[in-house]
Amino acid sequence: MKGPLFYSKILLFGEYGIIKDSKGLSIPYNFYNGALKVDENSSEEAIKSNQNLKRFVGHLEQLQQEQPELVNFNLANLIADTENGMYFDSSIPQGYGVGSSGALVAAIYDKYAQNKITVLENLTREKLLQLKTIFAQMESFFHGKSSGLDPLNSYLSIPILINSKDNIEATGIPSQSSDGKGAVFLLDSGIVGETAPMVNIFMENLKDQGFRNMLKTQFVKYTDACVENFLGGDMKSLFSNTKKLSKVVLSHFKPMIPEQFHSIWQKGIDTNDYYLKLCGSGGGGYILGFTEDLEKAKTSLKGYKLEVVYQF
Repeated sequence: MKGPLFYSKILLFGEYGIIKDSKGLSIPYNFYNGALKVDENSSEEAIKSNQNLKRFVGHLEQLQQEQPELVNFNLANLIADTENGMYFDSSIPQGYGVGSSGALVAAIYDKYAQNKITVLENLTREKLLQLKTIFAQMESFFHGKSSGLDPLNSYLSIPILINSKDNIEATGIPSQSSDGKGAVFLLDSGIVGETAPMVNIFMENLKDQGFRNMLKTQFVKYTDACVENFLGGDMKSLFSNTKKLSKVVLSHFKPMIPEQFHSIWQKGIDTNDYYLKLCGSGGGGYILGFTEDLEKAKTSLKGYKLEVVYQF
């Protein structure tokens, strides 16, 4: 048995902000993917993944007992398959902010949810929100608290625009140009990030009035502007607002940026060769970069591994 592929995702804009109702924009990233498998694989990864799945099944059983109106799974089949050695065969790096648990949640829902909402339906806002709620409850097993957006993106494999917590829609993004000079790229920090501790730091910071004011007047304001600029294809304004956002993150989200990246973060702001921002919750994993001139950014970041996500 081999299930369909589910892709990783990138939240271009909105990390942390969407907790406080900023806009957000999430896009599928097809470079990484994962699928459920049952075969004779007895590698360490397959065994570990299978053990993880068994614990996850316990979470889903509890979820079904507590909220039967939310979602029902074919638990008999799911338990039988995990007992049979089913695992999630994935190339998505864990703790990198590209949605490894989201793809797994999407795959389980797709295969075992009864009366599931399918990608082929007319996806009304109500259906999107219902899916997001189900996925948030499922994914909370991995992160303690989840918005449900990562699995939603993985499940639908289309860009999703978050207008606010309860207003999301499928969207189109400007088409790529393979010879474009401008690019969005991923920078590998070489460190695995843990989502829960980073979210805890953010929640602690929210208790501070000054931090809350900064979020509203700067962080959310620039995030919203970046989303609108990107979707509208206004690249000049996009870079101006991304620079402002990059500055705010360096000043107020330092714990989320691995220490050895503080200076290259600042260098981008000083030289305008590129601007960096968090990819997911930070603390490691990938860092997201925006540049008007990809060759310039590559030269400036010589010695670092850049993965191009989107060119324009």
